[in-house]
Amino acid sequence: MQLGKIVYNPVKWTAVLAALLSGLLLSGCDRQSQAPPSRPVPEVSTVAVQTQKIMLATELPGRTSAYRIAEIRPQVSGLILKRMFTEGSNVKAGQVLYQIDQSSFKAALDNARAALDRSKASLFSLNMRVERYKSLLADKAVSQQDYDDAAAALQQAKSDIQYWKATVETVRINLRYTQVASPISGCIGRSNATEGAIVTAYQPVPLATIQQLDPIYVDVPQSTTELLRLKRYMEDGRLKNHGTDQNKVKLILEDDTAYPLEGILQFSDVTVDPTTGSVILRVVFPNPKGILLPGMFVRAVIKEGVNEQAILVPQQGVSRDHRGNPVALIVDAEGKVEQRMLTLDRAIKDKWLVSAGLGAGDRVIVEGLQMLRPGTVVKVVPCEGGM
Repeated sequence: MQLGKIVYNPVKWTAVLAALLSGLLLSGCDRQSQAPPSRPVPEVSTVAVQTQKIMLATELPGRTSAYRIAEIRPQVSGLILKRMFTEGSNVKAGQVLYQIDQSSFKAALDNARAALDRSKASLFSLNMRVERYKSLLADKAVSQQDYDDAAAALQQAKSDIQYWKATVETVRINLRYTQVASPISGCIGRSNATEGAIVTAYQPVPLATIQQLDPIYVDVPQSTTELLRLKRYMEDGRLKNHGTDQNKVKLILEDDTAYPLEGILQFSDVTVDPTTGSVILRVVFPNPKGILLPGMFVRAVIKEGVNEQAILVPQQGVSRDHRGNPVALIVDAEGKVEQRMLTLDRAIKDKWLVSAGLGAGDRVIVEGLQMLRPGTVVKVVPCEGGM
C-alpha cells in the first residue's frame, strides 16, 4: 500500500496565514473599541426647607392635689354624741358634722348670765350712793374717804359687768362650737372618731378631712435649665407670647387618654427645690365629674410660646456622624451633595425642629442617602409620599 505524498505549495500556505492574521487583528480591534460602562448618577429625593409659624409646647409629668383641704378638729373638749355625715360623701360649707355634748356648756352659760344680772343690779344703788355722797361732800357731811370708797365700788361694779358680758360671750361661742361644722364644701373622707369618743380642743389628730376637688390643682415640676432657656428665647425674640392662650394647659391621664377640659396656668413658684433643681408650676383644672383625684400621675402639655421662623425637617433626613452629632445632606445649586452640621431643639411628631444649620430654600435629602458622599453629583427626583 502506498501512502499519499503531501505536496508543499507556498502560495496556498501564504494565503491561509494571511487570513488567520487578519481575523486576529479584527477581533483585537473589536475588544479595544468596547469602552467600560459608566456608573449611573444617584437619584435622591429632597424636601425644600421652609420656615413656618408653630406653637411650641412641652410635656411635663405632674401630680394632682386638692384645691382646698380642711382638717376637722374640735375647738372644745367633750363627748361626741352623734356623727352627722356619711363617709365619702359630699358636704356643704356650714354643715354640722359632729355633735358634742352641750350640757356643761349650757350650765356655764346660765351661770355667767346670772352673774351678769347680779352685777347690773348692784350698779344702780352704787351709782345713786356716789351721787348722794358727792352732794354731801360739799357740805362736809361725809368724809372724802367715804366718797372715794363709793366711787371705787361703782367703778368695780362697771368692770364686773364688762367681765361677765365677756364671759357670757365666751361660753356662748363654746356652746356653738359643740356643733362641729364643715368650713368648706367638698368630699369628706373616713371618720377618725365615733359616738362616745372623748375629744379635746385642737387635738393633733383630725376628726375627718375634707377635700375640695372641683376645681383641682396639678403641680408640675420644671427644671431651672428649661426655665432659663425659655426666658432667653423670649428675650432673643425666638419665642413670642401668645396672649391669653399662652396660659392654657392640656392634660394627659395615666391611661394615655386626653382630659377633655383645659386648665389655666396659675403661677410659677419662686423657690427652687435643691434636691431636684426645679420649680413648681401650678395649674388649675375644672373637675365637675370628679375624674381627677388627688395624687394621680398625669402629664401636662404646657405652651411655651410661638416660633414664627421654625424649621421642621423629616426625621429620616437627619443622621448622626461618628461622634453622635446630628447632620443632614443637602443638594446645592450645582446638584452636588453637601453636608450640614445641625443643632436640634426637639422632636415634633415625625419631624425635628432645627434651631441652627439649615435655612429657607435648602433641599434636604430624605431618600437615597445610602453610599452618598459630599461632592457627589446627584439627580433629584420627586419624593414618594409627597413629604
